Amino acid sequence: MKVSARSAVILIALALVGAAGGSAYAYWRLRPQPLPAQVIYGSGRIETDEVRVAAEVSGRLLENRAVEGQTLRAGEPLARIEPGDYELQADRAEAQRMAALRTGSQIDAQIGLAVHHAMTAKVDLARYETLGRQGWIPAQRLDQVRNAFEAAADQVSVLRQQRAEADAQAVVAAKSAALARSQIDKTRIAAPLSAAVLERLAEPGEVVAVGQPLAVLANLATVKLKVFVAERDLGRVRLGAPARIHIDAFSGRDFPARVAHVDAQAQFTPRDVHMADERSRTVYGVTLEAANPDGLLKPGMPADSWILWDAKSGWPKTLRVPE
Repeated sequence: MKVSARSAVILIALALVGAAGGSAYAYWRLRPQPLPAQVIYGSGRIETDEVRVAAEVSGRLLENRAVEGQTLRAGEPLARIEPGDYELQADRAEAQRMAALRTGSQIDAQIGLAVHHAMTAKVDLARYETLGRQGWIPAQRLDQVRNAFEAAADQVSVLRQQRAEADAQAVVAAKSAALARSQIDKTRIAAPLSAAVLERLAEPGEVVAVGQPLAVLANLATVKLKVFVAERDLGRVRLGAPARIHIDAFSGRDFPARVAHVDAQAQFTPRDVHMADERSRTVYGVTLEAANPDGLLKPGMPADSWILWDAKSGWPKTLRVPE
């Protein structure tokens, strides 16, 4: 059966129309889905607050239990410094305190005797003054008795001053002992919070100084994600607005978050940040916070996030990453 040229042209045209229609249908099915209007998308990496655990006393490091990647509980032993010198200081201060107390006890006995002598001298002075007024004793003898009384009274005053000095020495020694014991306690360093070890900065055998960091910990109880939004979306972002974070490692699970901070100053789009609208030249940083009680979210994890700015519309059924 022969086909005329006209029929062949029609068949070719119909085939091209069919192909174009199929391409249009395929594009319609495979086209990128638009971002729901009530959410704002952003991406970044999980961050945490870092805590640098440092030595409060100097000395030789005996032990450092910080292992990078390991999670520590609050109060768990982290490091230990040689306490020998501080123990000696505590023993010396305690010995000084005991010596001061013994000195005080000895002075108490001397004060009692001196007070007795002073009272006797006072009675003698009163009697001799009466005799002197009656002319029975010479003035020189009366002066001797008066001088004896004044010497006894001065002795009491001196001993009481020495007793006060002994008390002060005992107090100073007690404070020195307390300080030494406090330093001994500080040679045993515990994790200040439940956290993951990011870095181990000192090894056993090293002599560490006051303030020298021994390890860097990451507070995993709350994590942060800093994303960037276009200037036109900034007016929609409110502090405390709900958000969701998605991590590829936990497919099918979104972590609830909230807007914790909005930068006050714009910046040019960072090179490593992908924006849905590449025309966005200036952006604002928005920090999201999420509770992380199980410690699943780790620093450095790449994350996608969505901020729900229109609470009336509610969350969409599915959250997609814009292409």
